[in-house]
Amino acid sequence: MAEDFSKNLIKEYKHWAIYVHNNQSYLGRCIVWCKRQDALDLANATLKEQKELFLVLHNLRECEKRVFHPDWFNYSFLGNETRHLHGHFIPRYAKPITFMNVAFSDRLYGHNYKTDYDFITPEAVLNAIKNKLAKELK
Repeated sequence: MAEDFSKNLIKEYKHWAIYVHNNQSYLGRCIVWCKRQDALDLANATLKEQKELFLVLHNLRECEKRVFHPDWFNYSFLGNETRHLHGHFIPRYAKPITFMNVAFSDRLYGHNYKTDYDFITPEAVLNAIKNKLAKELK
């Protein structure tokens, strides 16, 4: 991984792992990481990885609905900066949401997401997001 997400692990499956993204400009944003070391491209995922990926995305989506109540979800498998099979799971919100006194505003709701690189997620907030999702995903 270009960025070290290891401290942000939420849940591991046989072929995939879910991590909370350090940048929470979209509350509940996660990384879904293929555990196979030589995995590069989504189109080359094995049948077992493909099947489990849909289970992982389904479980994560349902978890986020219960925890943060997003209005929509984006799934992005780009691989431009980090050449390893992984996806960005981005909950989308029609209205601003507050969590632990931090306001999260999805200004581009209804359009393609764009990461706010200036958004700083306080460590306590990041840990609380991680813990809420990990507890709910058990």
